[in-house]
This record gives sequence, structure tokens and C-alpha cells, in this order.
Amino acid sequence: MVLSLALYSDNQRVDMASHNMAQSAYQGPSVIKEICYGIGLSLMASFLWKMHHWKLQRRTKEFYDMLEKGEISVVVEDE
Repeated sequence: MVLSLALYSDNQRVDMASHNMAQSAYQGPSVIKEICYGIGLSLMASFLWKMHHWKLQRRTKEFYDMLEKGEISVVVEDE
């Protein structure tokens, strides 16, 4: 092993060591973490979509309630 290290200069050994450290620091994407992020984002998006539909339902219900009470009319009155 000493003989093989003697073939490399000091700079090359440092470069090789830093390459090994950088390679071990990055482990690639975590599948579990990506799945959790996907589930979280989809739940937030679906909740916003559901809130939008609740708002539309409320507006439609209010319209028909006002129409039934006679507060509004869909027929244009002649002047």
C-alpha cells in the first residue's frame, strides 16, 4: 500500500479524498421523502379545489334561495 501511495503526488491524494467525501455526502433522492412530499402537495391542492367547489355550491344555493323568496328575478321587466 505504501508503494501505491508513492505513485501519487500529495495533490492527487487530496483530490481523491475530497471526491470520496463529496460522493458519500450525496446519497440521491429519498423515495420515502418524495412520496411524503407528493402526498402533502396533493392533499393541499385537493383541499383548495374542494374549497372552490364549496364556494360555488354556496353561491348557487344563495341564488336559488333569493329567487324563491322573490328578491331577484331572471325575467327582464318591461319598462
